[in-house]
Amino acid sequence: MKSFKRFLLLAIVASLAVFAAACGNSNNNGNGTSEGASAEGTAAADGEELEGSVVIDGSGTVYPFMSVMAEKYMTEAQEGVSVEVSRAGTSAGFKKFLVENGTDFNNASRTIKDEEKAEADNLGLDVHEMKVALDGLTIVINPENDWAQELTKEEIIDIFLAEGNKQKWSDVRSDFPDEEIKTYGPNENHGTYEFFWEKILEEKDLAEGTNLQQEYSTLVDLVSKDKNAIGFFGYGYYASNTDKLTAVKVDFGNGPVEPSLDTIAEDGDYADFTRPVFTYLNTNLAKEKPQVLDFAIFTMQNAQTISSETGFAPLTDDEIKAAVEELEGLK
Repeated sequence: MKSFKRFLLLAIVASLAVFAAACGNSNNNGNGTSEGASAEGTAAADGEELEGSVVIDGSGTVYPFMSVMAEKYMTEAQEGVSVEVSRAGTSAGFKKFLVENGTDFNNASRTIKDEEKAEADNLGLDVHEMKVALDGLTIVINPENDWAQELTKEEIIDIFLAEGNKQKWSDVRSDFPDEEIKTYGPNENHGTYEFFWEKILEEKDLAEGTNLQQEYSTLVDLVSKDKNAIGFFGYGYYASNTDKLTAVKVDFGNGPVEPSLDTIAEDGDYADFTRPVFTYLNTNLAKEKPQVLDFAIFTMQNAQTISSETGFAPLTDDEIKAAVEELEGLK
């Protein structure tokens, strides 16, 4: 049974291997842990063998990061622990997390909402937020689109806003083709949608006819086959599909900026479209199941390495150190 689970997760990692080729090298100290973290304090470092399961659901954006992290943990730290990672979407994942005997972690590409915090309080659940990396909301177009490779932030907003009334590319700029714009994005289950709608569109109605999908792979396929398409999702999905998509360079007021691991930062040139991504830990379960807390600590110790491998900008050494210390305090 263990070998079968290992086979399944190796297959997942193989399908995500393109992330490593698309993204830069990480900051690490050569032993698989991030520079800002120490391996001390984990069960693996203490030589303790753990067993049992760790169950994770939530964000499709964070899924590649956590899938690779899970495989690294099972192969390098605790072979007796089975880490299961699913991707229902941030909001759908919280519904599985905020119940009795729910999931151990919920990946999220947005912060937990007040009503979700209230539900946790009602259930007596202690929820611990773990910021794991930075992501850049990436606007993508079909490679055959040679006119909209650079757009201003305002033009992008107008394209996706109903009140922008940009039905054809020529409505955006007069020298663009007189062709209908096809807008795409992830559906309401995803934190990426919520980030785009709340922070970028300021909770205004999306353009009529916007095609919203549950699966990011479907979005990649749709945009790659439609010359007049424009869509949005996390940088990692673009980085693993550069042969099928073009990333729009966004002018935030000081010239066009291409999303990259260098520009995606809280104070970087792409900051307006940068956001932190998270996983949320059920502290109650972490205190009952030592493998859950051990995996949480391992995740933060290796977050910088896995971030860069899977299309995310890594956190600073100081952030990693503080996060590990907080988790150590839960023991």
